[in-house]
Amino acid sequence: MLKATFKSLLARKARLLMSAMAIVLGTAFVAGSLIFTDTLGRTFDGIMDGTVGDVVVQPEQTDEYGGTGGGRMSAADVDKMAELPGAARADGSVDAVGVFVVGDNGKVVGGQGAPALAFNYTDAPNQLGEDPLVIDEGREPQREGEVMVDSVTAERAGHEVGDRISLVTTGDTPEIEAELVGTMTFGEGGMAGASVVVFDTKTMQKYYMDGKDQYSSVWVTADEGVSQQELLTQVEPLVPEGYKGWTGKGLAEENQSDVQQALGFITTFLLVFAGIALFVGSFLIINTFSILVAQRGRELALLRAIGASRRQIVRGVLLEAFIIGVVGATLGLALGVVLALGIQALFATFGLDLSGTGLVFTPRTVIAAYAVGIVVTMLAAWVPARRAGSVPPVAAMRDSVDTGIGHHPIRRGLEAGVLVLGVVAFLYGLFVADTRELWWIGGGIVGLVLGTAFLAPFVGRPVISGLGWVYRTAFGSIGRMAEQNSVRNPGRTAATASALMIGMTLVALMGVVATSTTASVDKQIEETFRADYILSNAVGQPFSSTVAERVAEVDGVREVSPVRFSSAGVDGGQLFVTAIDPRSFEDVEKIEPTNGSADLDKDSVMLSTKHEGGRSVGDTVEVKMGSTTRDLTVVGFYDEIQAIGSPDVLMSVDTVESMGGSAADNWAFIFVDEGVDKAQVESGIEQIVDKQPLVTLKDQAGYADEQRSSINQLLFLIYALLGLAIVIAVLGIVNTLGLSVMERTREVGLLRAVGLSRRQLWRMITLESVTIALLGALLGIVLGVVAGVAIQRSLVDDGITELAIPWAQMAVFVALAGVIGVLAALLPARRASRMDVLQAISTE
Repeated sequence: MLKATFKSLLARKARLLMSAMAIVLGTAFVAGSLIFTDTLGRTFDGIMDGTVGDVVVQPEQTDEYGGTGGGRMSAADVDKMAELPGAARADGSVDAVGVFVVGDNGKVVGGQGAPALAFNYTDAPNQLGEDPLVIDEGREPQREGEVMVDSVTAERAGHEVGDRISLVTTGDTPEIEAELVGTMTFGEGGMAGASVVVFDTKTMQKYYMDGKDQYSSVWVTADEGVSQQELLTQVEPLVPEGYKGWTGKGLAEENQSDVQQALGFITTFLLVFAGIALFVGSFLIINTFSILVAQRGRELALLRAIGASRRQIVRGVLLEAFIIGVVGATLGLALGVVLALGIQALFATFGLDLSGTGLVFTPRTVIAAYAVGIVVTMLAAWVPARRAGSVPPVAAMRDSVDTGIGHHPIRRGLEAGVLVLGVVAFLYGLFVADTRELWWIGGGIVGLVLGTAFLAPFVGRPVISGLGWVYRTAFGSIGRMAEQNSVRNPGRTAATASALMIGMTLVALMGVVATSTTASVDKQIEETFRADYILSNAVGQPFSSTVAERVAEVDGVREVSPVRFSSAGVDGGQLFVTAIDPRSFEDVEKIEPTNGSADLDKDSVMLSTKHEGGRSVGDTVEVKMGSTTRDLTVVGFYDEIQAIGSPDVLMSVDTVESMGGSAADNWAFIFVDEGVDKAQVESGIEQIVDKQPLVTLKDQAGYADEQRSSINQLLFLIYALLGLAIVIAVLGIVNTLGLSVMERTREVGLLRAVGLSRRQLWRMITLESVTIALLGALLGIVLGVVAGVAIQRSLVDDGITELAIPWAQMAVFVALAGVIGVLAALLPARRASRMDVLQAISTE
């Protein structure tokens, strides 16, 4: 029996190769996702391990939105730590975020999300005893006007040692001109898209410490024989208020834990698409094995007749599936490396650049690829295998064999039950559950998709009938035969169409959600944008507050209202803070408190009602920002502030600055005087902004375009990842048509013998393919639009208030499905048209 199984497998290599391709692509996505995230993790682990000293003293709460974190330590504090008995040395560091290198093309390097770091040069060793900065060319900066940049950034900027380069910063000095005196490698060389700029100590203190001999953090190096923990015990009594001491190992692990949580989202995000690809691939495998079992019905009956048991037949089919799973997973692993490079390039467009890091290939990737590939293939082949075992021995004497491909009533009832449960969950989440719970809606959508896929032979009949009428009208007898071939085996047609349906459902769903989001953003901007212009950038990078101050001095500018993003510890919890200028913000939007007032000053805060938590007007909250802690009075609560995204905490710009928070603006709303020449005012502002490549000046329409562009960028990323599921669905159509042509070899020969031309045969098979593709596309788009509408309605309270269905986009998807059908038919139609007529007629 084992020998018969291998002979059968080898005799049908071409037929099974297409099934293996689904596993290849699906496991490649799993492997590629794991390789990419492992590479990402290794990159950050290297950064964290190699960029901390034996003991690090830094502010307890660092600013996650730009700036130095607000911490300042005197040189005397550093000297005291250096004199400890367990310390070999202590080195103060001035750290800053938001110092960007301007390339020779006038654009900043980076600026897409990855940080632009800056600090002073020291030769202090890290906790590994290594120099975290390795100079590749030139030397370290020694005086003002000199700078060193990491080699990757210098190369991307087109700069060489000796060049005069431009920098833009978020500090009080928005533009810096300096000589590039050296390039270096930071950490292990991979910075995940971040850039590093190094100045001498005095220059960093001038820019970020008001020229005072102060530092934002300190590294203390352990003397020989002194452990990190022993040194930390000595350092702790000298740690200033608002600061915390860490062992290098402890700080690296803490930072790695934070990074792993962030990376966990990326891993899950990618593996969801891998799961979609495998799920779609399972339809292809089930269909392929079902067709092969049907075609081998007489062969299987003969095996039963000569003594093979049902169990042996089932085992034989499952063995074929196991071999296909192993082969597919092996090829998928190899392709996964290529796919990881593709994912790496895709994420680099969003600022997460890993080009300086080699790919990481771990045992878990191999185990996951083989486990997923084999398990999915075996599960997909289980039902066809059981059908194969049900072939009775007496069937060997018949011309045709019934393999029991029809559905059992109990199974049909279960499939209908899945659809009903999906509808119930969907409606409950949409109309009954509190706040339209997304989990219920999501579960309902899954049930709807699965139920429709299971019952597609019935659900899809109206679509096939409608297409049949078009075919009969346009192509006559050829169209009629194409329709009859499509409904001859509705289960097969529906299973193939279902693979494409799932991909199209997700594409349509994302299209509706994205279009509704952009429509909501447009309406919100239209209703809340009162300013004449706004300074901002698409990815929310902060820029120097000096820019807004310069713009305020332009003739014709009446007022500039800055907005800054930060974070703070409020009564022990980390919250998102937005800082405004209370005097000018009234022109941007009038805050309507739900309780109290909006009279912010430097000693008060306002809180979102989401964080009211038993507090009342007049209460004090402990706010920690950087190394500074203050008790501020709650003057009011608000439900929403549309113009700035309804932050957790609202503070004045003066309060944030007094606590050492970020002094960089994220937005600046500009109002001009009435009756002025706006073109002239705009020209004056542009002369200032031209020196800041990160900042753009926009009116209401331009600002809306900028917000839409970021949404569209994410949408294109999702479409690119969903593309793999579409490719697998196309392979399914090709495979089904190819097997169908083999199954109908004698029929094709007879049709050719009675006068059907090669072109007519080609057209008939192409129409069958288009039927499958359009059936999948139409069912998918209907489900996707319904799901998208439901998700939009569930997110109304989160700001997605407008429903917009991109009908033109949906029409394009349907047209593309038709093109997919035509392309998928090329190989099967070519094979059918090239058959020898006499040989085809004589085929059993």
